Amino acid sequence: MGKLIWVCAALMAVFVTGESLTCNTCRVGLAGKCLFGSSMTCSDSQPNCYWGKLAFNISRLMSLETQGCLASSLCNQTESGALLTAGYTVTRTCCSIDRCNGATSIQLPLTAALGAAILAIWSTRGI
Repeated sequence: MGKLIWVCAALMAVFVTGESLTCNTCRVGLAGKCLFGSSMTCSDSQPNCYWGKLAFNISRLMSLETQGCLASSLCNQTESGALLTAGYTVTRTCCSIDRCNGATSIQLPLTAALGAAILAIWSTRGI
């Protein structure tokens, strides 16, 4: 009887942990490359992997990407708005397979990441 309980407990653990997705995370990405990324296990309140893009309407070159876990109610939506005088569009695309939200990140030193961000902003202003 004791062995049966252990087998049942092991099977339950496999099914419970098997339902949580592992997703790539990225707080800031430029030009399709994640600057500071890792991976995480999604929670019940945010059960989906997502890839998001913030694009400014003033230039196609100026966009930021994010990755992580997201609530189902926010999946596969596009939102528009304005920040000061610049219009923007945010698109979030969800998926439900482990690490389906993009490739792993590259790790850049902070100075390289800041340089890339400044270069992207500078190139959109035409300076």
